[in-house]
Amino acid sequence: MSYAMRLDHHGDATAFKKVTTTIAVPTGEMVTVKHHAIGLNYIDIYHRTGLYPVNLPGIIGLEAAGEIIATGPDVTNFSIGTRVAYASPPLGAYSDVRQMPASRLVKLPPSISYETAAAMMLQGMTVEYLIRQTYKVKAGDTVLFHAAAGGVGLLACQWLKRLGATVIGTVGSPEKAELAKAHGCDHTIQYRHQDVVKIVKDITDGKGVAVVYDSIGADTYEISLNCLRPRGYFVSFGNASGALTTLKVSDLTSRGSLFFTRPSLMDYTADPQSLAASARSLFAAYEAGMKININQSYPLIEVSKAHQQLESRQTTGASILIP
Repeated sequence: MSYAMRLDHHGDATAFKKVTTTIAVPTGEMVTVKHHAIGLNYIDIYHRTGLYPVNLPGIIGLEAAGEIIATGPDVTNFSIGTRVAYASPPLGAYSDVRQMPASRLVKLPPSISYETAAAMMLQGMTVEYLIRQTYKVKAGDTVLFHAAAGGVGLLACQWLKRLGATVIGTVGSPEKAELAKAHGCDHTIQYRHQDVVKIVKDITDGKGVAVVYDSIGADTYEISLNCLRPRGYFVSFGNASGALTTLKVSDLTSRGSLFFTRPSLMDYTADPQSLAASARSLFAAYEAGMKININQSYPLIEVSKAHQQLESRQTTGASILIP
């Protein structure tokens, strides 16, 4: 019997409960995927708490890797046994078996394990669109990346160094500083007791950085703005400390005509062609040597523990769930 970890209401990490599921025969362009590994991401916390409202009761989770065990009659590009991965809606990855639209899947190269794919798809494609599309980082740019020792941060540090950027990362502890440096971060700032803006200005000779990538939100908003050079880019892609509620247009003009954007992976991979292109770029980066650090692995039935540790910033690198 198949199972999933369901939410009946928004709440804290204890809100999940195990339920049995029945998987129908796929129709149309749907396929049935047996999960081997599931990705754990901060957006899952937003869905659980209701910061990003979802229909409940329901099963959350946006990322997983596995094999196709059944296909609908209109599926032409996948077959039973094909290894696949995904990082997109519809929600429902917190399960051992589920149905997915074939258009939201990518084929997994033989060189990439299910565990690695589940750890890299959402975070890796997030890095891809952030640094190659939202603001196209070029050699010589100086970049500030908040939460540099997190899953997205460690991938970003590596990829940014390959592009020739100077990377400044904020971290929460000396241990996380060493981890970020080991993955290509040139300068680390321990935000709890160091002045981020002053150090950034010292590193850049007072000019500021070309772009700030900020997944923290409310706690780092002013810091991010004050670290940018004139006409710099503030890329806000998360709300770990709470949503931005004080954003004013005057904050951008008064600091030198700054750009502000709130991008989403789902918009950058909305069609199958964009999805495939992003995945190809990510797979190529991995095969060229980018390291995927799976530092936490939990049984799916222990998803509450996984959420508690992720939410309290006890994790580093990537975390996965195993059905």
